[in-house]
Amino acid sequence: MKNKRQAKILELIRNYTIENQSDLINILEVNGFPTTQATISRDIRELNIIKIQAPDGRYKYAVGNVKMTDDEISERAYGIISASVKSIDYSGNLIVIRTLSGMAQAVCAAIDSTHRPGILGTIAGDDTIFIASHSPDSSSYIVEDLKKLLSRK
Repeated sequence: MKNKRQAKILELIRNYTIENQSDLINILEVNGFPTTQATISRDIRELNIIKIQAPDGRYKYAVGNVKMTDDEISERAYGIISASVKSIDYSGNLIVIRTLSGMAQAVCAAIDSTHRPGILGTIAGDDTIFIASHSPDSSSYIVEDLKKLLSRK
């Protein structure tokens, strides 16, 4: 539902002058997507929607930088992860990833971009990443998943 709603939002702001969240909520409802203001705020942030000045002087929503598809994100993340990760291990709900020197930030951003389930948060240093997961089971799944990416080398 989220992907369909966000696709509809992009379509609507490309085809109509939508000035505020209230207008967007109303037009979404008319198009079969009832939603809340909080959800719209998240969608606007995730889709990188910005406000621009229209020729008539009013402000309207517009698409900022083009959002990459999940496949594009996955391929870019794979490239960064496979080229930079030296080892992955975990204990309990803490995962430790060792990278080439200076690459932890890039690998961490790549992992974050994939929105893997079970990850509570990530912290990157110069060559080490700490990932907090929801549970030891989540850690096991995340490590297994990331090691599969490494085996594609």
